[in-house]
Amino acid sequence: MSEVFTIAFVTSVLAAAIGSGVAILYACLGELLAERAGVLNLGVEGMMLMGALGGFAVCYWTGSAPLGALAACGVGALLASIHALLTITLRANQVVSGLALTLFGAGLSAYLGHGLVGRPPPESFRRLAIPVLSDIPYLGAILFRQDALAYLAYLVVPALWWFVYKSRPGLNLRAVGESPATADAMGLSVAGLRYRYVIVGGAFAGMGGAVISLATNPGWTENMTAGRGWIAVALVIFGTWNPARAAAGAFLFGAVEAGQFRLQSVNVPVSSFFLNMLPYLFTILVLVIATRQTRRLRIGAPAALGRTYVREER
Repeated sequence: MSEVFTIAFVTSVLAAAIGSGVAILYACLGELLAERAGVLNLGVEGMMLMGALGGFAVCYWTGSAPLGALAACGVGALLASIHALLTITLRANQVVSGLALTLFGAGLSAYLGHGLVGRPPPESFRRLAIPVLSDIPYLGAILFRQDALAYLAYLVVPALWWFVYKSRPGLNLRAVGESPATADAMGLSVAGLRYRYVIVGGAFAGMGGAVISLATNPGWTENMTAGRGWIAVALVIFGTWNPARAAAGAFLFGAVEAGQFRLQSVNVPVSSFFLNMLPYLFTILVLVIATRQTRRLRIGAPAALGRTYVREER
């Protein structure tokens, strides 16, 4: 009986890990694109919050969750364009701009969303079992009984990996992040490419917010992302700027987060405060480990990350 319980417990934790990790995964992939282009964006938390609010609000007014998700992407892209304007065109400090964007997004989302707190969405992304695949023992319950945004993430991760490492535009992206002067000499528009990927990255972050407000926790409450934007930034380093590794990190965090809820539900004799701390403690630990591995294997951040490029200073 205990063995059956253990298998069921692990299966439920891993299935919940996918749902919990998808929101962070989208934000992580967006930050990865921006950093690959050489722009550090610490405004992910603010973009996720605004995306969560925008997605929920549009869904609430239109009754369509897909339209809400698209609106969340648009809101995230809009905020990211502000960061791009400040850091690329006006050459503001990227760290300061990102922090300001997070504070702005948190405050504005709380103000605009005050009247929507506690209201149920007319539609949300519910779990859908994929025929045949969902019947695979254990694996089917974990991977193929998720919502549509999770299935979309299954496709986005390998597509983004191929784009970054196997395509010509991906090579241009890496060139801009590693050596913008060289990319400029090759005829690439450094500013144009940086704008593009910062804005696309913001759209991904907005989608991450929509996952929370329209799928995992349908509804809107202030600061409902609970620091997941910061975790996404950390997981980019953990994943060594690789989409596949970043996905693994996001789902690991999701497993820890889901595990602590499951442990509380079965009355494990451990303080609930300690269990609530586990996901964030885990993030710090894997970040420390990843940093050491990065140094040992000499796999670091893009060389031009955080550096403003000025053509006249080549």
